[in-house]
Amino acid sequence: MTPDPSPLPTPRAELVERLARAAQYDLVVIGGGATGLGVALDAATRGFRVALVERADFAKGTSSRATKLVHGGVRYLAQGNIALVREALHERATLLHNAPHLAQPLPFVMPSYRCWEAPFYGAGLKMYDALAGKAGLGATEFLGPARTLQCLPTVQRQGLKGSVKYWDGQFDDARLALALARSAARSGAVVANYVEATDLLNEDGRVAGVVCRDAESGRALTLRARCVVNATGVWVDALREKDAQAIGRTVAPLVAPSQGVHLVVDRDFLGSDHALMVPKTADGRVLFAVPWLGKVILGTTDTPRHDLDREPTPFAEEVDFILGESARYLRRAPARSEVRSVWVGLRPLVKPQDENGDNTKSLSREHTVLASRSGLVTVTGGKWTTYRAMAEDVLQKCFSAGLLEARKGGATNHLALVGAGGAGVHHRLCDAPGWHSYGSEAAAVRQLPGADAPLGMNLTEAMVRFAVRHEYARTVEDVLARRWRALFLDARQAGEMGARVARIVQEETGLDPQLEPFEQLARQYASLPT
Repeated sequence: MTPDPSPLPTPRAELVERLARAAQYDLVVIGGGATGLGVALDAATRGFRVALVERADFAKGTSSRATKLVHGGVRYLAQGNIALVREALHERATLLHNAPHLAQPLPFVMPSYRCWEAPFYGAGLKMYDALAGKAGLGATEFLGPARTLQCLPTVQRQGLKGSVKYWDGQFDDARLALALARSAARSGAVVANYVEATDLLNEDGRVAGVVCRDAESGRALTLRARCVVNATGVWVDALREKDAQAIGRTVAPLVAPSQGVHLVVDRDFLGSDHALMVPKTADGRVLFAVPWLGKVILGTTDTPRHDLDREPTPFAEEVDFILGESARYLRRAPARSEVRSVWVGLRPLVKPQDENGDNTKSLSREHTVLASRSGLVTVTGGKWTTYRAMAEDVLQKCFSAGLLEARKGGATNHLALVGAGGAGVHHRLCDAPGWHSYGSEAAAVRQLPGADAPLGMNLTEAMVRFAVRHEYARTVEDVLARRWRALFLDARQAGEMGARVARIVQEETGLDPQLEPFEQLARQYASLPT
């Protein structure tokens, strides 16, 4: 029997109508990234009436530009932050269990070129294993030079003393965000992309809802709610300022953005299903080379950035740093001309603060949840791995602030996300994407028109139609950047596929599929700064 896809009202006008129909929601979430979607799913499973709005596409920002790692945070061990590592390791196991089609274990190899490196880092990784306990993915091993080269055949051989092999996880971030959105909808939430929250509804000094605008119809919507959550990532301060101005106050910025750059190269530069991890580069950063969807991701950087561009571009020195460090550890380092795609994410690093009357709670897991005087709940910081725990903390803040009545949670701890289970789940994320990317829904996709009509990079016409009908895709970019990761894997090839995808999207929606903006974006992802 063909699995029934998670329900999505069609056409879109019906979704917008449903969004506007409720007299009052218990909770409105602003922001369709990892955090906001996690909050919407958690609240919906507790039986609250939930709406979520996102002004662009789900995971359009930071949440589609991660290093694709589900990890406990090895580097936090050196900082002595045991509680954070322990919690992240628990959440790693939970995520791999709840979304096995989108997240899986991945072995990492840390080569050593000095005699002290393997024992030093190995001791920390043994502690990492101990903290994971029964949730561990595999035992840490000390490897000699020969076995190291078996795992990483393209690593520099000269001076190689051995390595440490350990286990963490990897995932498809944008498709996980999509699975969260569809799982929230399955649990009763109304989730809508391309609906922008333009203002907060303030009554008698309290936040009473959200004023929105549907980008496609231009329709204005007022969503009344007992509680509003600001989960807009690096952009949370804009809403906080609106909230403060409504009651004649000011707020200090909460977020200091940091930029992470990733370069994508062909698989043969690594030649392995193991990831390479360098714990300390020339400037003290961590470097990864991760096999992912048939390519290799090199990164990442950590550079302060003061603007909040929706499509940030890399600095020339960041690209030079990644390529230069790669040359130190790979026998054949990629040339600039061999980079297939470059993409940048902005991390919402949190400034500690407790001023202007905000009730601020800085939590141990690097994220912050606060409730303002008027009742706006803001969450920012954190990382993909702990999105579920972050959501629980947000709900707890809503309860303790008296915005919602406390209800028992915990359902998301063992909740299979849309697409999990059934045939097609057990695949390898280090392989090129294919039908298996849909997990248990692969059969449903194959039954749509154009199942065998290739569009490039293993994408078919049926997959595009499925993306529009069941996965909220509205534009070419939605399909080729986030439903199918073509833009992130090979930007030039993705650009060449754009026109064929646009024709199908237009057939399905009857709207402008935004081909020209996508082609411009593809050129950006294919270009390196000089």
